[in-house]
Amino acid sequence: MPVDVKMGTFWSLSFALTLGTLVLGSAPKGPWDSFNYAPASRTVWAKSIKTVEGTVHNAHNLITKTGIATLSGNQSYITLDFGIEVGGLVSLRFNSVSPSSGLALSFTESPLFINPLASDDSTESSADRSLDGIETLDTPLSHGLWSQPSYRMRGGFRFLTIVSTSSAPVSISNVSCAISFSPHFDDLRDYKGYFYASDPVFHDKDFLTKIWYAGAYTVQTNVLPVDTGRQVNIPRGWANNATLGIAGPILVDGAKRDRNVWAGDMGVSGSTMFVSTNDLLPFKNALATMFSLQNPATGLLPMAGPPLSIVGSDTYHAWNLIGTYNYYLYSGDETWLRGVWTNYTKAVAYMESKVDSTGLMNVTSLGDWGRLAGDGYSAPGNVYLYRVLTTGAELATYLNEPDLANAWSTNATVLKAKINEVFWFPSAGMYRDNSTTELCPQDANAMAILFNVTTSEEQANSITKGLTKNWNELGAVAPELPDTIAPFVGSLELQAHFHSRNDDLAMDLLRREWGYMLYTNISVQSTLLEGYTSNGSLFFRADRGYHFDPTYTSHAHGWSTGPTSVLTFYVLGLTVTSPGGQTWTFDPHTSGLTSAEGGFETSLGWFGAKWTLSNGGKIFSATLDVPKGTTGQIRVPVEGAVSVGGRRVEKDASGFVRLSGGRQSIMVG
Repeated sequence: MPVDVKMGTFWSLSFALTLGTLVLGSAPKGPWDSFNYAPASRTVWAKSIKTVEGTVHNAHNLITKTGIATLSGNQSYITLDFGIEVGGLVSLRFNSVSPSSGLALSFTESPLFINPLASDDSTESSADRSLDGIETLDTPLSHGLWSQPSYRMRGGFRFLTIVSTSSAPVSISNVSCAISFSPHFDDLRDYKGYFYASDPVFHDKDFLTKIWYAGAYTVQTNVLPVDTGRQVNIPRGWANNATLGIAGPILVDGAKRDRNVWAGDMGVSGSTMFVSTNDLLPFKNALATMFSLQNPATGLLPMAGPPLSIVGSDTYHAWNLIGTYNYYLYSGDETWLRGVWTNYTKAVAYMESKVDSTGLMNVTSLGDWGRLAGDGYSAPGNVYLYRVLTTGAELATYLNEPDLANAWSTNATVLKAKINEVFWFPSAGMYRDNSTTELCPQDANAMAILFNVTTSEEQANSITKGLTKNWNELGAVAPELPDTIAPFVGSLELQAHFHSRNDDLAMDLLRREWGYMLYTNISVQSTLLEGYTSNGSLFFRADRGYHFDPTYTSHAHGWSTGPTSVLTFYVLGLTVTSPGGQTWTFDPHTSGLTSAEGGFETSLGWFGAKWTLSNGGKIFSATLDVPKGTTGQIRVPVEGAVSVGGRRVEKDASGFVRLSGGRQSIMVG
């Protein structure tokens, strides 16, 4: 049944609580399934023993369901390695205890912070971001099954340390974790989409497939029951029983922390979710939560949902609106869009009200992804506004509001000219951060390409070349946040290189930045890091915008999952171009590869493709399988006559071939 949530007196929005989004088919089975990081069961056991200290007998028995291990002596401990990022409620069985036996648990994502006296940091529990401490089990311990209290659940960890807190021996068995994330999935591995390609350059030929699935699994760990948010301002320890929004399951930013809806993060994770699981209900619930908290007087949308409930960001306000467009594009859910349309138009009006006689938006609400500065007449803020206006015009057209669509489209055209007049920095060949600086930021330049603010192919190529000057061997260092590699903005840059058809640069960045994240031994090697410093460490310095210690870094952060959608949309080349996939494009970027295959699902059905290059890259062949009744266009990556189903077809002036839906075979060369 629909539920109405009313805020103030002038709007209401409806959203479905039903979990009926997971009723369509699954992705086809194939070798790609072996790269799916999601566990086969919602209850998981450790894969290996990482560390044993003190007097511990038969420690390796704990990687079985029935074997018994005994800890003897105060501070003796075992660290279990679950092999991947997990999260949820720990259970174990006490087989032998005495009245003076004691036991405690500690958790960490990174092996760097294995500690029998403390867990890694998830709570900001003090001004210096002290560690979370341990979970000490109530004494006296009792024979039989012990289960972790629900509020003490750890949202993300790979390593569990079990430590004896007394000199009396204690014997335990069957240590497991009941997965709490993606609660509406009976089978966490039941993806609706897939991707498969071999990398001929990287040291691991399966890298591209692995990183696609690492991004998909990261976002799965970021989908939470609505009552399992991170409590804030608690004096010590942690608690994960805060309410996250108006409905669940709900999409948040990270598994360990923040466990909170953040507007910007959805700009990446929403697309990841679409191409992998097509599980869009958590995306919708997150957006609906943000609209429910809109300021009724100004139209300002929050930067983060409850319990943080942070306001004060013009750029993250824009990400809410961009997310609305993305959700509608992927879902075709017109009923929901109409339900939030009054909120949406008021939010666009908020941004336009900040455009003054200069013709530019004046950014006064400064919160952002962590970058420095960005206030005033900034390039990022105005690029965001341009994207809001262009996508808003599309939405207005879909809802049959031509006057509004025309007004927003006209304003976007004027703004684009002004952005290029004020912020283009000819000597650098890039956009500068504002009209008085020579700093050319990663975010504004990447988004200018991605959102079509650039005016020519030459301008876009200049920007992509300029962005590479910020690279080191581990990725792209953001000039607007020195010493920091931020995969959120890196995800945007990755798209920008592909969008401008600088595929070699895109693949180079992908291998550097995401290759480091996936294979570094300081992380979980199954989900993706929130960020790191330019030398690869997890320390975010307080004078560089981030104010937390290295243990606070999230190792499963949805804003870092750009490669998952990028590999589908660009390398595979398949994307939807109107709501739900009524129209689509097949435009493979072969990117030095010889083949790729994959697909995704919408409410209309399956969208799949498989392509190969042969004869030294001169012959291109593909199979395209999209729903009947849809229409699309294809662009082939090699020169030559194009045949579809054995019949020669002609390209239009833009180099595209127009096709109707169905199963098609394509040959060039």
